[in-house]
Amino acid sequence: MNKFMLFYKNLNFKDTYLYKKKKLLFFFFLLFIFSFNYAQQVASLKYNGGGDWYANPTSVPDLIAFCNKNINTKIDETPANIEVGSLALFNYPIVFMTGHGNVIFSDEDAENLRNYLISGGFLEISDNYGLDKYIRREMKKVFPNLEFQEIPINHPIYHQTFTFEKGLPKIHEHNGKPAQAFGIFYKGRLVCFYDYESDLSDGWENKEVHHDPEEIREKALKMGANIVEYAFKN
Repeated sequence: MNKFMLFYKNLNFKDTYLYKKKKLLFFFFLLFIFSFNYAQQVASLKYNGGGDWYANPTSVPDLIAFCNKNINTKIDETPANIEVGSLALFNYPIVFMTGHGNVIFSDEDAENLRNYLISGGFLEISDNYGLDKYIRREMKKVFPNLEFQEIPINHPIYHQTFTFEKGLPKIHEHNGKPAQAFGIFYKGRLVCFYDYESDLSDGWENKEVHHDPEEIREKALKMGANIVEYAFKN
């Protein structure tokens, strides 16, 4: 049996309050251990509901390559695919989520994702058009008492290696709405970045996929690099 799972199994969870405390302590422990060993690997989030979690398959690898070249990261060039409810989620300091359709988190998925995020993990959600109403509904399962808030343009995520004085750049046009960045803040810390009506993940894809002008693709990659850099530092 994995030594971390053995540690978890041997915890005494008779008292409900102590159960919650010890379980959260265990998740912090997992994140610390996994981050120490695997701090330079990232993942794409695999979810249920029928939505295409696997959309934009070249986006995260291309973002990784850009980050390794431009912001001095040493991320494994091949991202993992990780299920929302898996304890292996704690292996990764940042996970990426995208798609066009339905998303469903079970209660166990929501609890695992919440514990991951409050333990120091980070979630980047890129609306590939059609994700919005589903992800807002499901993130309420993760944080019932928190709401997505629009991220102000003076937030540090826009002022890492690259500066975005006007906030989130517009990458792809869907229905004429402006690009907006929403976040979930837990105890003052940004734990989830949600790009809406921007479609950063489309912009990260191989240039042969969408044939974006180089200037547009570069904006998407620079904003993505800022998100990675912010997640690694915070």
